[in-house]
Amino acid sequence: MPYRAGMPSQRVIRVRTVHDGVAATSLREGIAAIRAEQGIRPEFAPEVEEAAAAAAAAPRLPDLDRTDLDLITIDPEGSLDLDQAVHLTRAGDGGGFLVHYAIADVAAFVSPGDPVDLEAQRRGETYYAADSKVPLHPTVLSEDAASLLPDRVRPALLWTIRVDARGEGTGVQVERALVRSRARLSYREAQRIIDLDGTAGETPYAHTLGLLREVGELRLAREAERGGVNLPLPEQEIDIDGDTWRLEFRSQLPVEQWNAQISLLTGFAAATLMTQARVGVLRTLPPADPRDLQRLHRTARGLGLSWPAEQPHPEFIRSLDPADPAQAAMVVACTRLLRGSGYAAFEGRLPELTGHAALASDYAHVTAPLRRLADRYAGEICLALCAERPVPEWVRSTLPTLPDLMRSSGSRAGAYERAVLNLVEAGTLAPHVGEHFEGAIVEIDEKHPHRGQVNVRRPAVEARVEAAESRTLPLGERVRVRLAEADPTTRSVRFTLS
Repeated sequence: MPYRAGMPSQRVIRVRTVHDGVAATSLREGIAAIRAEQGIRPEFAPEVEEAAAAAAAAPRLPDLDRTDLDLITIDPEGSLDLDQAVHLTRAGDGGGFLVHYAIADVAAFVSPGDPVDLEAQRRGETYYAADSKVPLHPTVLSEDAASLLPDRVRPALLWTIRVDARGEGTGVQVERALVRSRARLSYREAQRIIDLDGTAGETPYAHTLGLLREVGELRLAREAERGGVNLPLPEQEIDIDGDTWRLEFRSQLPVEQWNAQISLLTGFAAATLMTQARVGVLRTLPPADPRDLQRLHRTARGLGLSWPAEQPHPEFIRSLDPADPAQAAMVVACTRLLRGSGYAAFEGRLPELTGHAALASDYAHVTAPLRRLADRYAGEICLALCAERPVPEWVRSTLPTLPDLMRSSGSRAGAYERAVLNLVEAGTLAPHVGEHFEGAIVEIDEKHPHRGQVNVRRPAVEARVEAAESRTLPLGERVRVRLAEADPTTRSVRFTLS
């Protein structure tokens, strides 16, 4: 079962690192220590578990039955908290498409102010760590009764989105419905079926997988036209395979991008509904600061990369290949453009910032309510707007506090995931202190240019690196480094330039 940090890379590295019994046990003890340090409690209080079990046994079910749809879920291997199920068909006119996207209906189980709701507001989101996670909701809901598991009837928020022949969304409807997923596919399984082409012809979901590729490619083209930014950062993964933990940089499969485009399409539709009605909660990111763009142009020149002044930065970023050290360093430098993301809640008047600069559109989180609190509220708003009903009071009363709550939980989740990743890196490398590794310098400290970050290819680690104070690290160049420190207790890894 993989745990991922970052974004996709173009190379995959697998290294056997540690085993259960000694090393893996100590790493799990380290994760427990991180939880204690950061006040993250994996278990739920008895009253929360009891309320969740009662809700699982008696959900509020809708009248509309859409179990006729051949929905499928596509997720990382081993996932049980399944928020989304998709079904696609061709529209009867103009060569467009009809997207059905079922989202787990958490509100069918959780009532405002009940123990599960109060605990979810405290947690904010699910926290991920190697071979375990700290879920937003008790697993009797998130991995069972509310999850869109295959061959089980479930309440859902069913989004019906009309898409034209170019891949643009042209209409949306959201309603509560009973649904039933036909299959739980991993990304690898879905990609294999798509690649085999006609082999999937006997399955009820073959048509959806074929159209997922078609619609996904169209949406990616529209993203490029809008000026969306997609940073091809290496995706660092802790892969759990039986008793073995591995660190790797993995490449994202095409089906993951196509699947993500359906989620983004839904988020754009949700944002349109809410901005038009002047009530909702958006995911926002401010536009790139011109000073940051000027600095990035200087970085590109220093790395010997061609970036014409008239070329927009999204187009330049899409051209970068992170397999090349200089371009990988440029990708890392461009992360500066993605700082400052947040949430904006509003009622009656739009916030000053509504857009998400990296997506070049207004956008809302609505597709992961099992794992992210804000999605439940945004989904309820969209349901009310489509039914031309008032937004529920329990939603309206919580809206003003949601941005701060999600900002806080996002910071905690990020700190937790970074600490776990640092722990696994240090545990992996601890037996190898003093050895030499090949890598590339991907970042340098502007105030202390002899310090920075090195991306080591084997094992898949990005960590601190230092040279003598009189030297400047060669940004974007391949280097040979010596492992000077790898301490699982302090979760620190440090290399020195050979």
